[in-house]
Amino acid sequence: MKILDRYILSRFLYNFFSAFFILIVIFIFQGIWLFIDDLAGKGLGIVIIGKFIFYFIPTLIDKVLPLTVLLSSILTFGTFAENYEFAAMKASGISLQRGMRSLIVYVIFLGGVTFFFANNVIPKSEQKMFNLRRNIAKVKPAAAITEGVFSDFEGTGAGMNIKVEKKYGEQDRFLDNVIIHKKTKQNVNNTVIKAISGELISSEDSDIIQLVLKDGNYYQELERKNTKDQKKHPFAKSKFETYIINIDISELNNQDLEEDGNITTDKMKNVGRLIKDIDSLGKNNLEKVEAFSKNITNRMGAFPVKAKKDSTQINPSLNEEYLKTSIKGKDSIKNMDDAIAALPEWQRTQVIRSAKNNVTNIKNSVISKKEELQKRFKFYRSHILSLHKKYALAFSCIILFFVGAPLGAIIRKGGLGLPMVVAIILFLTYYFLGVFATNYAKEGNINEILGAWLPTMIMLPLGISLTRRATADKGLLGFEHIIDGIKNLFKKKANNSED
Repeated sequence: MKILDRYILSRFLYNFFSAFFILIVIFIFQGIWLFIDDLAGKGLGIVIIGKFIFYFIPTLIDKVLPLTVLLSSILTFGTFAENYEFAAMKASGISLQRGMRSLIVYVIFLGGVTFFFANNVIPKSEQKMFNLRRNIAKVKPAAAITEGVFSDFEGTGAGMNIKVEKKYGEQDRFLDNVIIHKKTKQNVNNTVIKAISGELISSEDSDIIQLVLKDGNYYQELERKNTKDQKKHPFAKSKFETYIINIDISELNNQDLEEDGNITTDKMKNVGRLIKDIDSLGKNNLEKVEAFSKNITNRMGAFPVKAKKDSTQINPSLNEEYLKTSIKGKDSIKNMDDAIAALPEWQRTQVIRSAKNNVTNIKNSVISKKEELQKRFKFYRSHILSLHKKYALAFSCIILFFVGAPLGAIIRKGGLGLPMVVAIILFLTYYFLGVFATNYAKEGNINEILGAWLPTMIMLPLGISLTRRATADKGLLGFEHIIDGIKNLFKKKANNSED
């Protein structure tokens, strides 16, 4: 490696790793706010929180790495241009492409590493982080209950809120002054349980937590048909020494799953698994659509299958007069109105009512099936997006380098001032284009492949244009030809006036 290549690469790597570590810390703090409800106020140890952050860091790579490449390339080449190092290179006959040669090799290598990371490390991190969140209540059941406030268990199927005054003992399993509000299926709070103490018993192999209450009272409002009986006995009260409640926590930390409730989401799969699942999901969805279409068609009876004519029943010796006579004997009913008018009035009403009921039932079936199929196809499209995003992420690192490097050479400014502002603006444009394209693709408004590649496709011509302008020593905005045209126009007018 020549001295120039080594010098440029060392400066770039210094900016790259500095920006990477700064940005990863910023995104970690920003991401912790998303999971603050899972971590704060639940008495989790530093080891569990450290594991959570450790598993969370790889999931930030798709945001941090493109911004790092963009920022470090702008900083490096902006500093070179500001210190006239590029001018010295060009005076020595070294072009911009020649100066970028070592960095191009590094960025291509970085793209390969990024793809490996996105294909192998990120899916495992997503799985580990999900399992950790899901198992927090199993390893430390008291984490599901916060002291002094009512902890909501609506999503677990238990339909109740629990409040405790104090938690103590090993894993905070012992409780003092427990109050429980149980609800009916209509979400009505009709039962209150109070106990002096309680204990949480759980196992890592089970999704059930046992809440053992001791020395308490049970109050329940009674529903009676007779108003007088309701006034005489409005509620029932009982005292207990030990009362056991089983709490299902299988869905407690299951808020980020796909709509079908599958534990293994598209983010937890590598390329091989995604390709296999895309094929099976696509075939399964088509089978569902075809089966439902046949079912609706049969229920409607609007498209009956025509029976094949039996040629043996056709007498070829029939003459034309007989055919004309037989045609005159055909049914005179030509449309549905004639068919209904031919029926008696009582039967007509019955037929119309039956037809309305059939149409309503078919319409309700179509609406409910439509929602199910939309979820299935959205899940299918998310797999295609995840597959192509792995390739697009690796390619975007290369493209954003060709955006940042010539841009730094053009603006001729180093440091963390203007380069940081320009990098953030470009990255936000790239990121929000990706967010909007992904959402549109998941809903089926645009093609899934286009949704994954759209931000990179938009940045590609920008990178080509900036590289050409930096090579030709042109400014950031190409207004020179417009200004030159205006100058030439005034010169021509001045010459005509003199003539």
